[in-house]
Amino acid sequence: MRIRGNVYWQWADPTLHHREHHETLDDGTFIDVQVRLSRTGSTQMFIGVYAPAGAALHEEAFDSRPGESMTRALAWGVGRARRIATEGLAKTEKLVACSK
Repeated sequence: MRIRGNVYWQWADPTLHHREHHETLDDGTFIDVQVRLSRTGSTQMFIGVYAPAGAALHEEAFDSRPGESMTRALAWGVGRARRIATEGLAKTEKLVACSK
Protein backbone atom coordinates (compact mmCIF):
# COMPACT_ATOMS: atom_id res chain seq x y z
CA MET A 1 0.00 0.00 0.00
CA ARG A 2 1.35 3.43 -0.95
CA ILE A 3 1.45 6.14 1.66
CA ARG A 4 0.58 9.27 -0.29
CA GLY A 5 2.20 12.56 0.66
CA ASN A 6 0.86 16.11 0.62
CA VAL A 7 1.95 16.70 -2.98
CA TYR A 8 -0.36 13.95 -4.20
CA TRP A 9 -3.34 15.04 -2.12
CA GLN A 10 -2.99 18.65 -3.25
CA TRP A 11 -2.80 17.49 -6.89
CA ALA A 12 -5.53 14.83 -6.83
CA ASP A 13 -8.86 15.55 -8.56
CA PRO A 14 -10.72 12.39 -9.57
CA THR A 15 -13.24 14.36 -11.65
CA LEU A 16 -10.63 15.19 -14.33
CA HIS A 17 -9.84 12.86 -17.24
CA HIS A 18 -6.46 11.24 -16.61
CA ARG A 19 -4.10 8.45 -17.63
CA GLU A 20 -1.80 6.49 -15.35
CA HIS A 21 1.33 4.40 -15.46
CA HIS A 22 2.16 2.15 -12.50
CA GLU A 23 5.29 0.05 -12.39
CA THR A 24 7.14 -1.98 -9.79
CA LEU A 25 10.89 -1.98 -10.41
CA ASP A 26 13.17 -4.96 -9.77
CA ASP A 27 14.10 -3.73 -6.29
CA GLY A 28 10.43 -3.33 -5.30
CA THR A 29 10.34 0.45 -5.72
CA PHE A 30 6.97 1.51 -7.11
CA ILE A 31 6.47 4.39 -9.54
CA ASP A 32 3.18 6.12 -10.21
CA VAL A 33 2.90 8.66 -13.02
CA GLN A 34 -0.40 10.33 -13.82
CA VAL A 35 -1.27 12.92 -16.44
CA ARG A 36 -4.49 14.80 -16.94
CA LEU A 37 -6.09 17.72 -18.68
CA SER A 38 -6.99 20.63 -16.43
CA ARG A 39 -10.35 22.35 -16.73
CA THR A 40 -8.66 24.89 -19.03
CA GLY A 41 -7.07 22.20 -21.23
CA SER A 42 -3.50 22.28 -19.86
CA THR A 43 -1.61 19.01 -19.56
CA GLN A 44 -0.72 18.40 -15.91
CA MET A 45 1.38 15.63 -14.38
CA PHE A 46 2.08 13.89 -11.08
CA ILE A 47 5.16 11.73 -10.43
CA GLY A 48 5.42 9.53 -7.35
CA VAL A 49 8.23 7.18 -6.34
CA TYR A 50 7.51 4.87 -3.39
CA ALA A 51 9.63 2.48 -1.33
CA PRO A 52 8.73 -1.23 -1.38
CA ALA A 53 7.00 -0.79 2.00
CA GLY A 54 4.91 2.06 0.55
CA ALA A 55 6.54 5.19 1.97
CA ALA A 56 6.80 8.15 -0.40
CA LEU A 57 10.40 8.64 -1.51
CA HIS A 58 9.60 11.46 -3.93
CA GLU A 59 6.46 13.18 -5.18
CA GLU A 60 6.20 16.11 -7.56
CA ALA A 61 3.42 17.72 -9.54
CA PHE A 62 3.46 19.92 -12.61
CA ASP A 63 0.58 22.38 -13.09
CA SER A 64 1.39 22.71 -16.76
CA ARG A 65 3.45 20.91 -19.40
CA PRO A 66 3.27 23.49 -22.21
CA GLY A 67 3.19 22.06 -25.70
CA GLU A 68 2.96 18.44 -24.51
CA SER A 69 0.12 16.05 -25.11
CA MET A 70 -0.92 13.69 -22.32
CA THR A 71 0.89 10.85 -24.12
CA ARG A 72 4.15 12.75 -24.46
CA ALA A 73 4.02 14.03 -20.87
CA LEU A 74 3.33 10.51 -19.58
CA ALA A 75 6.33 9.09 -21.45
CA TRP A 76 8.61 11.87 -20.11
CA GLY A 77 7.26 11.39 -16.58
CA VAL A 78 7.82 7.63 -16.62
CA GLY A 79 11.43 8.17 -17.69
CA ARG A 80 11.95 10.75 -14.96
CA ALA A 81 10.38 8.51 -12.31
CA ARG A 82 12.60 5.59 -13.32
CA ARG A 83 15.72 7.78 -13.16
CA ILE A 84 14.75 9.14 -9.74
CA ALA A 85 14.09 5.61 -8.47
CA THR A 86 17.36 4.17 -9.75
CA GLU A 87 19.80 7.11 -9.60
CA GLY A 88 18.32 9.35 -6.92
CA LEU A 89 16.91 12.85 -7.19
CA ALA A 90 20.22 14.73 -6.78
CA LYS A 91 21.83 12.97 -9.75
CA THR A 92 18.66 13.36 -11.82
CA GLU A 93 18.58 17.10 -11.14
CA LYS A 94 22.20 17.42 -12.33
CA LEU A 95 21.22 15.77 -15.62
CA VAL A 96 18.31 18.19 -16.07
CA ALA A 97 20.55 21.20 -15.37
CA CYS A 98 23.16 19.98 -17.90
CA SER A 99 20.57 19.50 -20.63
CA LYS A 100 19.26 23.10 -20.42
